[in-house]
Amino acid sequence: MQSTGRDIARQSTIIAAAVFMIIGAAVGGGAFGGESVAELQNGALSAEGSYLAPAGPAFAIWSVIYLGLAAYTVWQALPAQRDSTRQRAIGWWVAASMVLNGLWLVTARYLNLVATVIVIAALLAVLARIIVTLGRDRASGVLDLTLFEGTMGLHFGWVTIATVANTAAWLTQTLPAELGEQADAWGIGVLVVVAVIAVASALVTRRLAPALATSWGLVWLAVGRLGGEPQSTPIGVTALVVAAVIVVAGVIGMLRARRAVR
Repeated sequence: MQSTGRDIARQSTIIAAAVFMIIGAAVGGGAFGGESVAELQNGALSAEGSYLAPAGPAFAIWSVIYLGLAAYTVWQALPAQRDSTRQRAIGWWVAASMVLNGLWLVTARYLNLVATVIVIAALLAVLARIIVTLGRDRASGVLDLTLFEGTMGLHFGWVTIATVANTAAWLTQTLPAELGEQADAWGIGVLVVVAVIAVASALVTRRLAPALATSWGLVWLAVGRLGGEPQSTPIGVTALVVAAVIVVAGVIGMLRARRAVR
């Protein structure tokens, strides 16, 4: 298979998208001055911003995701990857995910919560497309497994729970305060929906990484509700149960994938 001008354009676009993501993260995160992400939007995006916000340490996963995306950017730029079937299938989508990733932080700083929900929902949709596309064939090596399956899977799984937290932050700021009395019921309901979607995703895509990332966020959500503010034992316990169920589903999906290969 020969490379084309479109392949070079794809590689260049991914590099440009990665640069934009890093700059967006720096600007949006306050690296050049201003409030931190937790302080933006009157604190709505902080660990105390809603009943479905993970505790602060959960966000350390971004370091792993950014490192993986940076490594992927370098790897995909190699001549050997130029005419890769997998790169051709998802490269443009990965570029879009990077742009949306950086755009979310800029949006959080300069626009409003509605805009952040729209951007992160678009990011989730793009990542879902990537995971579905990757599911059409299996990884061919360690780098393929790590940079494709691992990085993209973690990104998708984390953004799944981040979308829930972002939407909850927006609703917390906009809905009548009286609804706060029903926060436990609403929170548990949302977590049940997350469980259904994540379990179905794990079993259909047969990927473990998304399940691990979503469960990571849920465990820290539980930590926030059981030991922080706003406090909610029912939501915290439910989050732990859902996290365990999702991990089990991820393991089952992975084992099914291995069995299918054999």
